[in-house]
Amino acid sequence: MDTLATTVLAASGKSVLATVAFVVVGVVLVGGLIWAFRLGARIRSREPAPPRPEDQPRMPESGPVRESHGAREPNAMPRPEDGERLTPHELRPTGSRESDDQSRPRWNPGSGGSFGSGGPGAR
Repeated sequence: MDTLATTVLAASGKSVLATVAFVVVGVVLVGGLIWAFRLGARIRSREPAPPRPEDQPRMPESGPVRESHGAREPNAMPRPEDGERLTPHELRPTGSRESDDQSRPRWNPGSGGSFGSGGPGAR
């Protein structure tokens, strides 16, 4: 056999082997994708169904709930009489209460606003 024929046979054998390997890898990948899809479908079938329209939240009969605006002030920390520290059940339930003065501070037209606003700032 001459060198050229040996080279052609060797090259054709490698290309056949590469083609077979490529097809095998492709079949394995497609099989893996099909398996993953079926697994996902099986898992999804076990999940609860999405809520029906009648199960969705509804607006109250009185209409939409509005925000409440009000000034609050902090509760003073109660001082124990005997000098012992307070336990949680001796504290008030919230950290703030409604203020007696409900007027809200307004922005002064001559003040600068936030940092970098370009205004001259408060003088």
